[in-house]
Amino acid sequence: MDFILKLLLAHILGDFLFQPNKWIKGKQNKKFYSKYLYYHIGVHLLMLLLIFGFSFKYWLGFLVIIISHFIFDLIKSLLLNKENSGYLFLIDQIAHLGIIAGVTYYYYPFDLNINLLSDKVLLLIIAILLLTNVSSIIIKTIISRWDLGKQIPDSSLKNAGAIIGILERLFVFAFVVTNHWEGIGFLLAAKSVFRFGDLSKADDRKLTEYILIGTMLSFGLAILTGILYQNVVKLL
Repeated sequence: MDFILKLLLAHILGDFLFQPNKWIKGKQNKKFYSKYLYYHIGVHLLMLLLIFGFSFKYWLGFLVIIISHFIFDLIKSLLLNKENSGYLFLIDQIAHLGIIAGVTYYYYPFDLNINLLSDKVLLLIIAILLLTNVSSIIIKTIISRWDLGKQIPDSSLKNAGAIIGILERLFVFAFVVTNHWEGIGFLLAAKSVFRFGDLSKADDRKLTEYILIGTMLSFGLAILTGILYQNVVKLL
């Protein structure tokens, strides 16, 4: 369990936390010739080495992960367009997770003596990353098919929506893992009062539906993460 959690942590850090939008756009525009593609692969290798304490015991597994990640990202950049971005994102992540599962199976049973972090702490870190960067990217990818740029008011604080979304997911996660489900209802009601009150004044059905979809996705991902965390932590 410790082995696969470390592989997952390295993947999340490299693919979501330490991959700026500039790198993503660079890969999409220049494909194989983008320097950011190689920066991205280098970051993944660095994350693996750091998390495993620069141990080369699993060098073959690291090599498989790095080479496959390069191939998957290159294929995704070649096939990517606005219509299939959501599907490709999902397929790409499933492929990466499949490789991680395969590498874990290859080394099982294994002996990993590097215990910089306990399994439960690693699991919590992964959950927090899923609730912040990963969920934000998933929601953005799903709702990007509806371009309402001109209809969304530009009078709010910079990045306020993203920060609010992250905070609400962290709150929902905390409510789930502490079994205070009533808190989720209160949070959703409070957001409805402030958010949808303004939208009703705007009298824009499309914008209201757009915000509602984002909210439901945000709450749904947070609840799912909380439930998964509760069940996995029992196995540790």
